[in-house]
Amino acid sequence: MSGLLVRASTEADVARCAEIYCHHVLYGTASFEVDPPDLAEMKRRRAAVLDLGLPHLVAERDGRVLGYAYAGKWRPRPAYAFSVEDSIYIDSEAVGQGVGKALLPVLIEQCAILGKRQMVAVIGDSAQTPSIRLHASCGFEMVGTLKSIGFKFGRWLDSVLMQRPLGPGDTLPPEKS
Repeated sequence: MSGLLVRASTEADVARCAEIYCHHVLYGTASFEVDPPDLAEMKRRRAAVLDLGLPHLVAERDGRVLGYAYAGKWRPRPAYAFSVEDSIYIDSEAVGQGVGKALLPVLIEQCAILGKRQMVAVIGDSAQTPSIRLHASCGFEMVGTLKSIGFKFGRWLDSVLMQRPLGPGDTLPPEKS
């Protein structure tokens, strides 16, 4: 993890985030998209996260973005206002270098500061053991698996659901938003 800097993303980072995500779309099962979004769409997605007041982070080493993470609404209904879903994508050449381990705790902390109470991880494909291990190391518990919920690369894929409380979690009512 040495030399990694986690910071808020800037619009200048979006092209690099798009490169990282494109690899996951084209070659991996972390995303169930099959066509990589263009740069304009990636900018729109980042802006949507920021418009919600939620964090969009990057991890860089020596000035090069090696991964990014953000929180989004878990679901749009008002009763879910205190729950978020995390997303993390790491450069394929930086996997195993501690990038996710640097990003996820900062994302968790920032969401807790915002008064969010639950964070959900929807992990594409039950074979995504590095992501499952990362989330477990950061306090997430397995809450379920949606079997064969997606179809990509000629095969059925599961989605793994993991969850962790933020701040006081469900032990106290939330502050008014």
